[in-house]
Amino acid sequence: MSSSPTNTLVDVTMPQMGVSVAEGTVVGWRVEVGDRIEADATIAEISTDKIDTEVPSPVSGVVAELLVPIGETVEVGTVLARIASSGAVGPVADQAQPLDGEPAVQARAETPSPSPKSGNGHRRYSPVVQRIASEHGIDLSQIEGTGRGGRVRKQDVLALVEVDEPPLHIESPYRPDPVAPGVGDGLSRMRRQIGEHMKRSLDTTATCTTWIEVDMSRVEAARARLGVTALSFVARACIDALREHPALNAWLEGSEYTRHADVNLGIAVSLGEDGLIVPVVQRAHELSVEGLAGRIRDLARRARSRELTPDDVRGGTFTITNPGQYGSIMATPIINLPQVGILDFEAVIKRPVVVTDAEGNDSIAIRPMTILGLSWDHRALDGALSAQFLASVKRHLESV
Repeated sequence: MSSSPTNTLVDVTMPQMGVSVAEGTVVGWRVEVGDRIEADATIAEISTDKIDTEVPSPVSGVVAELLVPIGETVEVGTVLARIASSGAVGPVADQAQPLDGEPAVQARAETPSPSPKSGNGHRRYSPVVQRIASEHGIDLSQIEGTGRGGRVRKQDVLALVEVDEPPLHIESPYRPDPVAPGVGDGLSRMRRQIGEHMKRSLDTTATCTTWIEVDMSRVEAARARLGVTALSFVARACIDALREHPALNAWLEGSEYTRHADVNLGIAVSLGEDGLIVPVVQRAHELSVEGLAGRIRDLARRARSRELTPDDVRGGTFTITNPGQYGSIMATPIINLPQVGILDFEAVIKRPVVVTDAEGNDSIAIRPMTILGLSWDHRALDGALSAQFLASVKRHLESV
């Protein structure tokens, strides 16, 4: 008696696209569950900070599961979908070796996939969910997932992380000298350091400040969908603008002006009565919006728990300040030496503005608006370049 072909579930995973790419975003599905798909046909469209590309199906079969919602960013290797491939046995599929830039394939005999929460308490989590939970000491078994079948999604974990977390903020950025254990005058020393650093900046730099208004409608919609703060979008837009205008991603030390290839982004963090500190997101240009959100959140947590290392606060090439969380609408930040610019992100406030449609007709509409301020060193830059930089940040934010 001959046996019928064994059905196989084949995983379609987020492909690796270059050594520096650690994650990608699903921007579109070409199929639905139950659709028939042929091998090498496009199953999904993905985007990274490097390229936009299509993910081909590794086998012919029927789409069994689509696991990642449109707009969600996941790490390389995360399972995006599963295809039921009739007639392809496990060992054959296992022999398939993925090419560079193609999704890896894992074949398994078709058995009922365990639900995210089964009777014996067993649950499955994506690598990114497990990593975030581990970093923040979160018990995943206590989270009610909002994904299909109760699956715990990254947004569910991030929402828990953000509960009661103090906001990021800056009045004046600085990088403190190491404080020896047991020193009892930390507060007064820190305040003195802040004052000395700011006074030195004002005495040294030819500081000018330029402002621009930004319509944050698209950012507000996107951040609500992704479960991140507006700051991560501003950070990504700032990085993109720095890549377009590298003169601002620089240091001026005496008469030595140095442009940097990497964007090491300083994000000021309030320590309450203990002062302020500017941890640095190293190589921030390699991160997506969600990647930046996670890195900023981690640095802020470690800053407040006094877990930062010297490497965490050195090497910044540009700084962002975010006092708008307290409702302020305009400020003149002081440049964080030896950098030549600092971006001030103010409150996002709904107010009436004039909008123009595609046909040139004007009308009054309610829009979430913010003011971005750039303090820049006139010794290294000029007003035209600073305005162009702000216009670039605005363009990126309004086209999210």
